[in-house]
Formats: sequence, structure tokens, C-alpha cells
Amino acid sequence: MLLEEQYIRLIFGLKLKQIRTEKNLSLFGLAKLTGLSKSYLNEIEKGKKYPKTDKIAVLAESLEVPYDHLVSLKLDKNLAPIGEILQSKILKEIPLDLFGIQENNLIDIIANAPAKVNAFISTIIKISQNYNLTRESFFLASLRSYQEAHNNYFEDIEESVEKFAKAYQIDVTKKITSEDLKEILTEEFNYIIDTEELSKHTKLTDLRNIYIPKKNTLLLSKEISEPQKTFIYAKEIAYNFLKIEDRLYTFPWIKFESFDQVLNNFIASYFAGALIIPKEQLIKQLKDLFNKEDWNPVRLHKILTSYNCSDETFYQRLTNILPTAFNIKNLFFLRFTHKKDSPTFRLSKELHITQQQAPHANRNQEHYCRRWVSIKTIQDFENSDQKKSSSGIQISSYENSTNEYLVLSSANKDPFKKDIYRSISIGMLLSPHLKRKVKFFKEDTFEKNVVGVTCESCSVKDCKERVSEPWLLDKKARYKEIENTVKSIIESYK
Repeated sequence: MLLEEQYIRLIFGLKLKQIRTEKNLSLFGLAKLTGLSKSYLNEIEKGKKYPKTDKIAVLAESLEVPYDHLVSLKLDKNLAPIGEILQSKILKEIPLDLFGIQENNLIDIIANAPAKVNAFISTIIKISQNYNLTRESFFLASLRSYQEAHNNYFEDIEESVEKFAKAYQIDVTKKITSEDLKEILTEEFNYIIDTEELSKHTKLTDLRNIYIPKKNTLLLSKEISEPQKTFIYAKEIAYNFLKIEDRLYTFPWIKFESFDQVLNNFIASYFAGALIIPKEQLIKQLKDLFNKEDWNPVRLHKILTSYNCSDETFYQRLTNILPTAFNIKNLFFLRFTHKKDSPTFRLSKELHITQQQAPHANRNQEHYCRRWVSIKTIQDFENSDQKKSSSGIQISSYENSTNEYLVLSSANKDPFKKDIYRSISIGMLLSPHLKRKVKFFKEDTFEKNVVGVTCESCSVKDCKERVSEPWLLDKKARYKEIENTVKSIIESYK
């Protein structure tokens, strides 16, 4: 946490360095001019020391600047963004320690290259303004980067789940029910569970639950399914068993107060998924599936239904297990939502392991490729009489790329939002390793589709699914043509 005296030292150091540089003085030169040691001046400029009054007077006189200007916390416009960042809550909110960065190191970077840092900060601010990046979006992006950096597998949480199961004699080889967990919540953690209150508030129909800490009461929607109820109870157990106090009180979340709440929400959700879908059992089932010589979607469905979970919880759990237990690390997870009869499909959740895969979210209101199985399963479900879900699988071959992905997708209706449909998908890069690991994989087993990222940037010809012209591609081609023409003209004058 950046303390006020740290801020004062750093601002003084930044101003001193700026004035010295403007006067074309080296540290050695300033030391000769003032009679102060070079090492002492260096520590001042890095914000590590703040000089006494007599030393400031010497510096002001030697540099021919007013004393008051030197000690003022006001920065000129070239350094103003740095001052704003240092005074704001951003440095306190960015989870630096999560990525192995100490705040002092960041301050050193700012002190060593203030102009470059200032330009970088200004660029980030402009990008965030252009894309309407909210504080919550920033927190969620930080969390996603943290997950991706760890291949979305966290051994400490897995071990906590095992300890909990042993301590409370939970048989993880059997399907865990909401009643199993409700008993622990009420008897061990003294929860009161109320299923009536939420139904009295028509404006809260999107919420599945609210936790009231003062009364240790969990308000639960009557509309939730058994798997959803089980997941909610498992999350509440995680908060209590792991002694997490800085937490969210609603599901889904309304707003985050701090990054710690974002991280703790993730930890509780991970714990819940790992409890409902135990690691060792899932690994065994996936090994059996991958060793089959032929593909049968019923087998995967049987694995999924052997757990008391939603499709999304199951697919999320695959992103924990596949990279760690099977070394299948190039994969992505996507969740799309769609309002009936709307031309827009929204990518509401994504995760990319090892590298940024295509597709990924864009903020430019472009139209995602309609050839993706993620979107097709939503369309299939909307156009069918199915009540529960529709599923699909395809090989997505990206235009202008050698990458191909085996993508599994499942779609259903959002039970809490009228006319809203959603799909969840997991895609695995078709690497030689994956083909060796998955015996049922054969090129002609699955439908292959050439896909783009967005219609606006896609060069696929005669695409019947296209909903927008490739104007971004056309624009790029026009610029390239202009570039080549200019180059040709310049060369003709040699």
C-alpha cells in the first residue's frame, strides 16, 4: 500500500530528476554543483529519501528554481498522469503481489523512467476509455490472467477440498446432493436458509441467492435447480471452511468492492467445483473415455450426469483437469449469451490456457462468426423443442491459420432471464499430443468447418452464415494497396 510519505518522497524525486534533466545536468554534475553526494541524490530521485530543509534550499538555489516549487506536490502536465495514478486507489487495487511484483519495484520503475511510464499510463487510460473498461472488467481481466498463468489449476484449493471431505466424512465417490451440504451449513456453521424472502421481490428475479452476514442467513431463490443449489451451498461452505471474510453477498455478483472479493469469489467457486466433481474420479473417467477407439457423445454425457452439476460447472472443471492431468494445455473456455431474435451474440466469459486462442472477446461491436459450434448450439436449441439442452462438436479450422481446434459445446435457456439463451464451450488445439492422447480422434469422425473470428475481419468466400461485410479486411487491403503504390512511386525516382 502506497503511504503518503512514500508518495511525497516519490513526487519530490520525480520533480528533481525532471528539473536536473531539463538543465542537462548529470547526477555527477549536480553533486559537484551542490556539494551533495551522487549516491544521496540518486536515492532522493528514486523516492527513497526526502532531504532536510537545508538540503532542499541548496538544491533550489543550485538549480535556480523557487523552493516552494520544489516542495510542491503539484506536477506539470508531463508528469500529471503519474501523480493521478499515485494518488488514486489504483495501485492499492491492482493485485501486484498476485503476479510476484512488489510495490517498491513498481515505484523504482516509475522513478527510473518517469516519461516512459507516463506515456504508458496515458495510453492505458485512453485504451480503457475507448473500450469503456470498467473497474469490474479490470479486476476480472486480472483474475483471468492469474488463472491462465497457473493453467487454471490450484493445488492448495484441491488439498483444502480433500481435507474438508475427510473432516466431514463426505463420500466423494457418490453424487453429492444439496441436502448433504445443507446439513453441514445448518448444523456446523449455524446457517438459516430462507427460500421465501426472494420471491417477494420482483426486481430481484435475476438473483439466485443473497447472504446476510449479520443474521447468518442465506436467502435462496425457489427457481434454482438442484445442481445450482448444490453449487451455492458448496460455495458457502468454502467461505466458512477456508475462513474467507471479504466476500460477495449475492450470486450472481452485483458489484465488486475490491480485487480481494473477486479473487475470493473465484476461490470459493473453484472449491465448489472441486468438491462436486472430485479430481481423481474425473481423471479416471476421462482416461477411460480417451482410451475408446470410437467417439460416442453418450459416454461424455454419462460422465457429466454422474455429478450433480450444471454443464458450465463441468466444462469449467475440465479446464482445471485437462492441463494438469493430461498435459492438454492449449485450450479455451467460452460462454456466449443471446437474446431471442437479437442479431448479437455476446461473449460473456472466456479463459485461455497457455496462449491467447481465437476466438476472444472484442469490444468493437463486431459480429462473431456464425460458423462456430458455440453459436450453432444456441441456434439449434432456440429452433428446437428441447427442454434441457442441445450439444454439438466440431473441428474448427481457422482461416489464414494452421490452428485447428476440437470444440465441444452445450446450450440451454437461462432460467432467470426471459428469452435469454446461453452456450458453454471448450476447445482443444489439435496438436500431435492431443491426437495421441485421445484414441477416438479421427479426422473424418467430426464435422470440420472453416471459421473466422468476426464477420467484419473474415475472408471466407460465399459464406451463407455471414451477417456483415468484411469491411475491416477490405480496409486493410486498401491500405496495403496504397502502401505498395507509394513504395513503387518512391522506387521509380531512384
